[in-house]
Amino acid sequence: MKTTLSYTLLALLATLFLHSGVAIAAKQTSGSYVAQDVTRHQALSNELAQNLWDWAETRFHEKKSSHAMQVILAEQGFKVDVGVADMPTAFVASYGSKDGPVIAILAEMDALPGLSQQAQPYKQSIDGKEAGHACGHHLFGAGSLAAALTVKNWLQQNNIQGQIRLYGTPAEEGGSGKVYMVREGLFSDVDTVLHWHPGGQNTTQPMSTLANKTAKFRFHGIASHAAAAPEQGRSALDAVEAMNYMVNMMREHVPADTRIHYIITHGGDAPNIVPEFAEVYYYLRTPSAADLPALWSRLEKTAQAAAMGTETQVDWEIMSGVWSTLPNATLAKVAHDAMDTFGGIKYSPQEQAFADVLRTTLSKRAVKQIGNEQNIMPYTDDIYHSTASTDVGDISWNVPTAGFVTATWVPGTAPHSWQAVAAGGMSIGYKGMHLASKTLALSAIRLFEQPDLIQQAKTEWRGRVGDVQYQSQIGDRSPIL
Repeated sequence: MKTTLSYTLLALLATLFLHSGVAIAAKQTSGSYVAQDVTRHQALSNELAQNLWDWAETRFHEKKSSHAMQVILAEQGFKVDVGVADMPTAFVASYGSKDGPVIAILAEMDALPGLSQQAQPYKQSIDGKEAGHACGHHLFGAGSLAAALTVKNWLQQNNIQGQIRLYGTPAEEGGSGKVYMVREGLFSDVDTVLHWHPGGQNTTQPMSTLANKTAKFRFHGIASHAAAAPEQGRSALDAVEAMNYMVNMMREHVPADTRIHYIITHGGDAPNIVPEFAEVYYYLRTPSAADLPALWSRLEKTAQAAAMGTETQVDWEIMSGVWSTLPNATLAKVAHDAMDTFGGIKYSPQEQAFADVLRTTLSKRAVKQIGNEQNIMPYTDDIYHSTASTDVGDISWNVPTAGFVTATWVPGTAPHSWQAVAAGGMSIGYKGMHLASKTLALSAIRLFEQPDLIQQAKTEWRGRVGDVQYQSQIGDRSPIL
């Protein structure tokens, strides 16, 4: 009897050990599988990223970039819906069944105007080219696509019920492309959303961003000879300058974390003509979308006052508007564990030489960040409050969403700089992109493997949303194509 009991106990322990070992092996296998599959796609993602970098198409004009991504996805068995939400370059690519979780990955693709730059560690524009990927969206798009391919292959090989989607999201830079997709209901059946962004370090810390609203204020005056008959003119440029002066005084009387910036997009045609038309383009940012209406009303009043004081007329057009990003620590921790599986980035001697030269053009703070690409920043639930804005924010108030950053630039590089364009156009950028692909793919796979994590993310999301009612900042306007 004792012998039988001992054998039974041993068998039970062996079974438990076996199952535990299988679980551990499965976890290891997921990471190994992702590393191998993303590596298998590296040539494809590098070529795609390089093409997007070369084309450098700005908001709503990402025709080649979007098409190239769509072709790859269709060839890999994804169903691709093109031109969604009335945006020709927006698409949703899906693979799998909605009988299980639906997990979305975002893919941006637009460049910035006025930042043409060669892939060199010194400032050198490219002849005949005006724009550049100074925010790394070419890496964002290509890296996310590679991740989606890996997750698709994993779903297929393991016969998992669920759906992976890649959202081709145009016009993040001032066009609010994702806001139109949210408004169209394209995320209404999604369980979680994952995204990433190029940067100078590897971090998954939960992050919030600033809500943002933008508009072009257009003043209309009366043209006249500026010397022979100035009394007959009413200067639209005077109105712009008066508005700008009042807004600059207003800065003293807004919350310290509010940001207001502008450019004069049209100031007249010739100095000897009183400007009949002038235009100024404003951005207003603040941590909470709930505070935007009151601040925006004050901005509008400065425009009205400027028009009244200069005897001109003013109208304005809302160009974009986004919510702050709602962090999700549950998903951020999933991403951290995934990124930690793969570790940081190691530069080759050639890449290190590139970084050393480029670092001489950066601020003194960059010296303190030497080697950041090699490390994964420690995880903390503390929310990092970024002063940037993104249309990912609108998604995050509708679906549990998390993002992270990988070192695609030389640490210490500022976004929207020529240095970001330079590093993003060579292998330093590609290495950060590959880490992002692996982190996205493994994060998605672990969510498919552990649906309880999705439920935890949803519970956290509901708690953070509270009783806030989401409403788009752009109203019912159409995309500015």
